[in-house]
Amino acid sequence: MSQLSPRVEIKYCTQCRWMLRAAWMAQELLTTFDGELAEVALQPGTGGIFEVRLDDELIYSRKNEGRFPESKELKQLVRDRINPERSLGHSDRK
Repeated sequence: MSQLSPRVEIKYCTQCRWMLRAAWMAQELLTTFDGELAEVALQPGTGGIFEVRLDDELIYSRKNEGRFPESKELKQLVRDRINPERSLGHSDRK
């Protein structure tokens, strides 16, 4: 069975109770990239993890950045990889 692309995976820490944050980020991506993403998956983890992968490529890590991604920032990271020419409207403004 082949896996459709692009696929986003958000791995979040259950001990830290970050499921709602992960679900909100997933909702934002699904709404923004309606019809462009094959899947957005939530993957429970532990140890303070909050990572976002696009087709197995790590595009955001809370540990590496020292903070959570902003919605706008995450949308730009996904867009830059799946459709760089696409405008994100107000999310592209500085």
